[in-house]
Amino acid sequence: MDGDFTAQIQHWCEIVLMWVGFGTVTGLLAKAIMPGRDPGGPIATLAMGVGGSIIGCAVLAYFYDGERVSPISPLGFAVAVAGAFVILTFYRLLAGRMIDEGGASHRVRGPSFFRSRRRRYVDQETE
Repeated sequence: MDGDFTAQIQHWCEIVLMWVGFGTVTGLLAKAIMPGRDPGGPIATLAMGVGGSIIGCAVLAYFYDGERVSPISPLGFAVAVAGAFVILTFYRLLAGRMIDEGGASHRVRGPSFFRSRRRRYVDQETE
């Protein structure tokens, strides 16, 4: 029983590592395809890749009458990247990076802006 349990744990670790590696590759590819600066770091890229793999393979399985689709195949890879691309599109929409409402820049002004403004105010007082 101990050998069976160890084999099962090893199998699950291999599956998790496969999904992490595959999710990173699909997330990076989806970010490379979509033009512009992308929000999120490596964890967001991994989550988008894994989520895109799950969504893409689930949609493909739905249209293939429940046939199991492996993400480690050319067709599975294509739908995984498409799913990650869709997630990235919604992520950008929710972050407000695709639609600029109002036309004005929404940048946060840095410390140099406030320093120069303070200097101008002090210079005006001394004159």
